[in-house]
Formats: sequence, C-alpha cells, structure tokens
Amino acid sequence: MENELYDYSPITEREPIRWPDGARVAFYVGLNVEHFKLGVPSTSLNDGTAHLTPDALNHGWRDYGPRVGFWRVMEALDRHGVRASVLLNSDVVHHYPQIIEAGRARDWAWLAHGQTNSKLQADMTEDEERAYLTEVVTTIEKATGRRPRGWMGPALTETFNTPRLIAELGLDYVLDWTADDQPFPLNVPGVLSVPYSLELNDISLFTMNRMTGPQFLQMVKDQFDQLYAESADSGRVMALALHPFVIGQAFRTKYLDQALEYIAGHDGVWLTTSDEIAEHYRRNTAS
Repeated sequence: MENELYDYSPITEREPIRWPDGARVAFYVGLNVEHFKLGVPSTSLNDGTAHLTPDALNHGWRDYGPRVGFWRVMEALDRHGVRASVLLNSDVVHHYPQIIEAGRARDWAWLAHGQTNSKLQADMTEDEERAYLTEVVTTIEKATGRRPRGWMGPALTETFNTPRLIAELGLDYVLDWTADDQPFPLNVPGVLSVPYSLELNDISLFTMNRMTGPQFLQMVKDQFDQLYAESADSGRVMALALHPFVIGQAFRTKYLDQALEYIAGHDGVWLTTSDEIAEHYRRNTAS
C-alpha cells in the first residue's frame, strides 16, 4: 500500500524556513498529560502484571505522573521559560482539573490527544470516529477556553480518516507522522504535519532502552547540536517528548533541568509551542 497522505520531499530541495527573529531552531516540549483506566492494559513498566486486574504495579507507576511528576516537570519548564505543548487526554479534564488550571495560568498550548491512553484510535468506523473526535475536542475547548489546533493520537494511532475529520473540527496539524525535522503539508487540505519524536522521547529512552539520566542529557545535547548546525541555511524543529510519570521521577528531573538550560542558553533558539510553529509555517512557508 502506498502512503497517499503526504508526498516525498527531500529536505535538501525545499525553500528555506525562517523562524522569528532569525532563530535557527524552533524548540518545543510535547508534554503528554494522560489518564489511564484501571483494569485496562496500557503503557507498562513491567509486562508481567499488565494482564492483572487490578494491576497495582503499573497503574500506580502511571498514576505518579498527575500526582507528583507533573508538578516537578512544570517547575523545570518555568525555570527556563518553556511553555508546554500539552498532548491532552480529554478525560484529564474530569480527573485532574488542577493541571488544567496550572496550564491555563501559563498560556500553554493544548492539543487533542484522544479521550484516554487506555483507548487507541485505530479500527473505528468513520461515524464512530467523528463522534469520538467531536467529544474530545469540545471537552478540551470547554475546559481550557481554547479550541485545540493540533492532534496526536493515543500511542500516535490514527485511521485513514483522522486528518480529514480533525480538519472538519477546525484542527490544522498533526504530530503522529514523525517523518521530518520540518513541518510539511499533508495531502489533506489545510492540515500540516509538525515534527514530534519517538526517539527523543522519555518513554522509549528510559523504559525501553534503559538509558540513564546522564545518557538522556547527552542525547538531548547531541540532537540539539546537530539540528543547530544544519539550520544555518534553513530552520529546524526540535521536539522533546515527555511523560510526567517517567521524566518526573525524582532521580531524573535534574537531567531535564540541565537539558533545558543547555538549549535555552543558546542564541538563535525559539522557545515556542507546536501551535506557534504550525502557525508561523502556514503564514510564511506553506503554499
């Protein structure tokens, strides 16, 4: 099956991207703020108990995020002037309203990230998905006071209808297709892809690849240094994907703090949100 959602475009053959104030790298934090249902297998630290009900081991680990880890991460972002791009399960609105209040006070960007990460996006009929997306988007809009512009599916899952259906609801970009270091248009009118990362992502680095905090810090620096070097002629996007129940653990947070300090300490860096990246690209680059 051919991918008809977007066309091939080598980065060496594009018109240069210019970020505001001559910045070379547009940096944003994709902060996954999620709700998990008890008794439904989901993201796990130990698969040996994932089939149990209740699965206290894994559910408690995930629940650490909204209870403790989120607040540590928020403080680190505040220290370095970084506004989060929140990948928000709409169920968070009902279960953790204090998180919504904190993000609104900081003018964070809110992206629709499904209802819960215990329910994946694939295999819905078009009518089922339209109703589901409508509920997710309207719930987030009512709670945050702002209609989401961006979408990322739980576990980056979509159907072939998702980009068209989110466009019907007024959303204009997705993060699910991690195929580039620059935004690019999809073959769906009005919808862009904005870079996200599965590699520079605390879930994969810490729980799958078993990296240490110092290794995480070095990888963030290496990613930034390479993108910064390549951006002399055309801007790049650097996304840092975080989950409060992972990076928010007490022994890891100082490495996030050091990583943010390193990036924010460079000239020519636009500390921004995925919303602002999409908007700037659309106004200045997209045809």
